[in-house]
This record gives sequence, structure tokens and C-alpha cells, in this order.
Amino acid sequence: MACLIARRRRLLLLRASILAVFLAGFAFPSVSAVSYRRPRRRPDLHVARRLDENDSTPQQVHISMVGSDKMRISWITDDPTPATVDYGTASGNYANSSTGTTSSYRYMLYNSGQIHDVVIGPLQPNTVYYYRCGGNAGRQFNFKTAPPTFPIKFAIVGDLGQTEHTNSTLQHISQSSYDMLLLPGDLSYADFWQPRWDSFGRMVEPLASQRPWMVTQGNHEVERIPVVHSSSFTAYNARWRMPFEESGSTSNLYYSFDVAGAHVVMLGSYTDFGPSSAQYKWLQSDMAKVDRSKTPWILALIHAPWYNTNTAHQGESESVDMKRDMESLLYNARVDVVFAGHVHAYERFARVYRDKADDCGPVHITIGDGGNREGLATKFRNTGGEKISVFREASFGHGELEVVNATHAQWTWHRNDDGESVCSDAVWLTSLSSLTSCKA
Repeated sequence: MACLIARRRRLLLLRASILAVFLAGFAFPSVSAVSYRRPRRRPDLHVARRLDENDSTPQQVHISMVGSDKMRISWITDDPTPATVDYGTASGNYANSSTGTTSSYRYMLYNSGQIHDVVIGPLQPNTVYYYRCGGNAGRQFNFKTAPPTFPIKFAIVGDLGQTEHTNSTLQHISQSSYDMLLLPGDLSYADFWQPRWDSFGRMVEPLASQRPWMVTQGNHEVERIPVVHSSSFTAYNARWRMPFEESGSTSNLYYSFDVAGAHVVMLGSYTDFGPSSAQYKWLQSDMAKVDRSKTPWILALIHAPWYNTNTAHQGESESVDMKRDMESLLYNARVDVVFAGHVHAYERFARVYRDKADDCGPVHITIGDGGNREGLATKFRNTGGEKISVFREASFGHGELEVVNATHAQWTWHRNDDGESVCSDAVWLTSLSSLTSCKA
């Protein structure tokens, strides 16, 4: 009880410190002015630790793919426990065991729990594995590995947050029989209040512990406060470690991986991206290595959209300047689709390059409609950009990309409508690598 009281006092002090920082004028890092009025904010949900759990119980379990045949298992405990994962292909029968690392971080007065990170494998494709974390016999989890080749289904959603809308989105995704989830930034909307990261981890655990979640960062992951906490992405990098080293990247903020015939590129909108930056040079090298005979599809994820007819987030450097610097790299590599978040609405563009329709350019899709507390961006502009904007709607929901084979994939967007997932937009896509007219 004394430990619980002390922890509550620390959290109250942390809340007071953050409030003082805001009152002093230190809010979000300067990202750019936003010239639109948001609808009413939605309150956050708080997912507390279950009553049957203790300080040694694994919580906030999530998995991510590492290489072609391994999986990273990440979880948190309040007390120190072994960083081990026991796993096997039969429930309760763990024929294999792997050991990893444990870390933690401090954010002002907040001290994180013990963050455990274990890579297991080699694993068989398209196979269900059962596992337990830290030797804890009370909680067994299971996951399914991705298929070795087509077909594969991706669930794609950005700007999740943790509201009732988020819950609805997650419930719909859980019914979609997806193989992997891709998230183009803005996960927890912790916004400096670190216990929200813990709540978010508990909220997504039922899904994120069963299928790999591959994520990149958004502006809400930055969490830098001048003078008070000068480092960026502290919580994000500690809690959501992605396989960046395997793709030759030196940063957890951008990386790539191959899965079932698709090459997926996760870019960082909130780290340096200019021609002299490490990210730009890495992307050049990564695109040059792609073998379209092995991965006929290329997907890219960013946070701030390069194409956007919504009144929200117009003119931001992370959109305008990143597009200026990197768009030609993706176009010349014949990237098929670029997914973005940031704008809290759904929008799909035609194949486009340099603001004009181009049959060899990528399809740009904004999918920042996961359910965050800031509400929807409801106003769209009519300034000529709508000529290349094929479908746009301000509703919460998620998308699914089912890559059927080397040449065709179906994209569907599912609106959260009266508690049901309604397919509101659908289109068949042809891979650019299969089109003679678009051979790079």
C-alpha cells in the first residue's frame, strides 16, 4: 500500500509539472500552424491493470517482425523479472526458449516499468505459436506468423489514441483476419503524460500480442519539452522498438522489411529528411536494393501526408518539404502505395506525382482516422486538388490491403458506422512492377 501511495504521489507531481510547463508556454514542438477548427475533443479511456495481475505479471505485450523468420516479443512488468520467452506450436508445450534484454526510461518524475525485449526464432511461416513471457505460467499468449508469399492482408490505421472510437476500430480490425498491422504514426496520444502509454499498451495488447504491429512515429510521439526534457521520442523508442538494424538503418524512426512479396518502407516525418540527412541516404540505398522479382509490391508509410485536400495540417514542413525532398525517390523506385496519417479523416488519391495524375506514381492514402481524442478533421478544400482526390470522408475507421498476387491487390476502407464496420471505399490496384509502361 505504501508503494501504491508513493506511486500516486509521483504521478500527481508529474501531472503538476507538465501543467506548469504548458502554462509557461512550452507545448508541442513547433511543427507548423494549423488553420482549422477541430470538433469537440473526445475523452481518453484509461485501461488499468487487471485486478488479478501483480507487479510481476507481463502486461502491454506486443510483437513485431524481425527479418524473415523471427519475432520480437515486448512487454512490461512493474518488478524485475527474467527477459525470457518460452514458446512452441502446441498450447502449454513450450519446446523453445529465448533470452533478451531489459531496459527502462525516466521522463521527468515518471519512471517506466521494466521493458523486456526478446527476439525468438527461427519460426515457420503461416504458423500459430503459443508463448509465455518471463516464465509467468498465469498468462499464455499466441500469435500467427505471416504467410511466406501471397496472398497477405494488411490492416492499416493511423492516429489511434484511446477513446471509444479507438475501441470500435480495434474491434473491427480484430474481425478482419489480417496478417499484419501497419500504423503510420500517432499511437497513444500520451502527449507527455506517460501513464497514457501504459494504458495504450494494455488497450492494444489483445490484438498486438497476436499479430505483428509495425509502426512508425508521428508528432504525438515527439514529447520533447525545451529545457525540461530535451530528448525526443524517449517513450516511443523505449516501448516500440522496430527492426531498423536489419535494413541498414541507424534509427528506430525509419526502417524497411520484406514480407510475403511486399517491401514495406517506414519513414520518419519528424526526423531529418533532407538530401544530406542520414534518412535520405538510407532511403536511396534501400530503394536501390529492392528486387521486384522477389517483392513485386512496394508500400511506404509516412505520418504527415504529402497530398491532402483537408483544411487540416496544410503547409507543414513535414509534408511540404519532405515531399519536395523525397517524392522523386519513391517515384523512381515505382512505389505502389504511400499511406499517411496526421489528418483525422480518410482520403484516397489517384496515382500521382508532383501534383498531377501520373499512371506510374503511387496511390496516396490518408488513414489518420483511428479514433483519437482530438476528433475528426471535417472540412475539405475545393481548390483544384480535389481533381486528383478520388474519395474523401471525415469518419473514423480503418483500411485493409489484401495483396492477392504479384500483380493485383484490393484496398478497402471500413467506416465505423453505428458500431459496425461498413466498407465504404474499395478499389483494385495493379502493381507498377507488372506494367511495361512503368518499368523504371
